[in-house]
Amino acid sequence: MKDNKEELRPSKMRGVAFPKAKYGVILAVIVIIVVNLIYYKETILSFFK
Repeated sequence: MKDNKEELRPSKMRGVAFPKAKYGVILAVIVIIVVNLIYYKETILSFFK
């Protein structure tokens, strides 16, 4: 019975950890892009003019 609990927990953790990590990476990339757009807005707009 002790072996079953040890096997079940990692599988549950694996199932939960990957989506959270994936969404965390996506969220971090979006935050970096948004901050850069706000910070370099005039520089970016000057390229299009």
